Amino acid sequence: MVTHVIEKNPSDERGTLLAFVEAQRGALRRAVLGLTDEQAALKPSASELSLGGLLKHVMQAEQNWLMLAQGRAEESEQDPSAWADGFRLLEGETVAGVLAHWEQVAAETEKFIRSVPSLEDTFPLPEAPWFPKDSRVSMRWLLLHLVEEIARHAGHADVIRESLDGKTAFELVALAAGDDGA
Repeated sequence: MVTHVIEKNPSDERGTLLAFVEAQRGALRRAVLGLTDEQAALKPSASELSLGGLLKHVMQAEQNWLMLAQGRAEESEQDPSAWADGFRLLEGETVAGVLAHWEQVAAETEKFIRSVPSLEDTFPLPEAPWFPKDSRVSMRWLLLHLVEEIARHAGHADVIRESLDGKTAFELVALAAGDDGA
């Protein structure tokens, strides 16, 4: 499984926030460890969520927020009628493909965050009923929001994975580390 490596500097705020984002990404990546695309498409709970769909949604969310922060808002706009498609793998999409694309997005996020002069630099929030009109947020806010967004869905992924085959997050950490418990 490919994982993005964050440059570590525990005394650096950027590095710390990027490491927290990466930790949550890792939790979501581990949730699909060892599953087929068919298994990742299953919806074993009362929710309409699947592991493949969660991966795709979170990858797209990170990519959209990154484009907004980079001033590429027009590229981040999605067709509202296609919103539900962001929560499922479509024909030709695979878990491996989503993970590979997310790896690129993660690298771009880190490169961008490390390049901004200050975490206090801001960008405008998109127009939406849930955001205050004409509001701006900082790069720090962006990173904290990514932690929040990814962690929320990593929790969903834990429940879905355990519902599929009984594997818990702790077992998946061990499996990812190469310790199968034997």
